[in-house]
Amino acid sequence: MMAIRKVLVPLISTGAGEAALSTAWTVAQLWNAHMVVLHVQMDLAPAPAMSAMFQRFTVEHRVKVTEAPAGAESATASFLILTGRKLDILPQQARLVDLTVVRHPATPEEVSSAAVLHAVLFDSGRPLLIAPRMVPTTVGRRICLGWNGSAESAAAVETAMPWLQRADAVCILWAEEYQRRGPQAQELQTHLAMHGVPADLRMFKPVNNIVGAGLLAAAKEFNCDLLAMGAYAHSRLRQQILGGVTRHILEHATLPVMMHR
Repeated sequence: MMAIRKVLVPLISTGAGEAALSTAWTVAQLWNAHMVVLHVQMDLAPAPAMSAMFQRFTVEHRVKVTEAPAGAESATASFLILTGRKLDILPQQARLVDLTVVRHPATPEEVSSAAVLHAVLFDSGRPLLIAPRMVPTTVGRRICLGWNGSAESAAAVETAMPWLQRADAVCILWAEEYQRRGPQAQELQTHLAMHGVPADLRMFKPVNNIVGAGLLAAAKEFNCDLLAMGAYAHSRLRQQILGGVTRHILEHATLPVMMHR
């Protein structure tokens, strides 16, 4: 199974940058991957705040700054500035990386971060890791899979497979209210076992009739440090209305969440 070799971190603002950088660097160190820190601006004017943030981070964390090496034996990083419209450029740049890390928007009003998150998630064709506001101490030791039998959740399982094969514990979370037409959770458990991944099964219940809240509560009970799930929307247009569970997770998750369309 292919490992993580290249991680993209879009720098949206200085306020949103530190948590995403720290989470992405944790992932890069796990996989000896190269972290590309990308800032997109509308003109050719310099971006001193973003450059300073990257430089400060690399000094504090003793990050080796270099262009992406082949077959690296340790994690590295580089800083890239591109000019243009970020909602076009960022999804395009994400299409040839193994994972893009975007920080969880701190508030619903943090429009820029939310717009980038949605653009990468729905327009890149690649997985997205949503970094929590508080930097996690571990990522991928105890993994939960949000399973509902959909094509989106199947894509999320495939994306998560390298992580699952090295995790300490894996749990499949399912609910009757969450299930759609498709394979049941027990069938996923058998599938994972064939790939050398033992997994627990846990049925959860909605909290206050909210399926997403029940999913997050079950993940917290498992002491999960990475939730992998599919992202669902009712429309393929950019201005899509997100499915209820996807929307709740994006708004309320306090742990790293890996999503794939």
